[in-house]
Amino acid sequence: MSDLLFTRGLQYAGYVVEAIICLLLFWHGRWKRLKLLCMYVGALFLLDGVARSASFSFFGQGSTQYYYFYWVTDVMLALGAFLLVCGFFHRACAQDEKRWAFVRLLLVSVFTIVLGVSALSLTRNYAHLYTMFIIEFSQNLYFSCLVLNTLLYVMIQQLEIEDDELGLLVCGLGVQFAGEAAGLALVHVTWGGAFATILFGYLSPICTLGMLSIWIYAIGKAPQEVPVPSKLGKKAALLEAVAD
Repeated sequence: MSDLLFTRGLQYAGYVVEAIICLLLFWHGRWKRLKLLCMYVGALFLLDGVARSASFSFFGQGSTQYYYFYWVTDVMLALGAFLLVCGFFHRACAQDEKRWAFVRLLLVSVFTIVLGVSALSLTRNYAHLYTMFIIEFSQNLYFSCLVLNTLLYVMIQQLEIEDDELGLLVCGLGVQFAGEAAGLALVHVTWGGAFATILFGYLSPICTLGMLSIWIYAIGKAPQEVPVPSKLGKKAALLEAVAD
């Protein structure tokens, strides 16, 4: 009973923090600049916090209706996470159109590969075609988001992109993806053991809270504007350095 209360407490704490993030985005007027983030957090709150809770209360945890609804919303959240990663990539490549063209092709290719690999589940299990495809697609897409988000963080560090807010947002998303991947891997390795299942029930909401906490810090702090000097400004700075 205490384990259930602790898990529920973590989940409801996450819902409260999600609502706070949406309020902060509107309060600081950053929802226009962070539209994808605002939409993703809003989807988390509405689908996971409101819709799933309503379905759970109405149909029950062991019902077929709740099972289908849970995995359908999981796919929607996975797609939202993928679009959010794409938005972060676009922001990181905003000053280099050639790099963005290459990254955009990479993102489209990754999504196509994930869709194709997930479709292979249709040939392995004809008895549960719909559910197997949804589960495979959702898990594969989340894993791809983890890899892409890691590559994005490495790219930000290697290119020395001076965007602290973006770095924090990417780090927060990485915490969420890493927790989900570690939990699912543990469940698969232990063949769905009781300990692994319980640990995953704790790990997932804790990582979500970690991600949301980092995002609150990123949104709450004052954005640092990085000036882009013009060619004339660069020449003036060089002449001033030589004069000194």
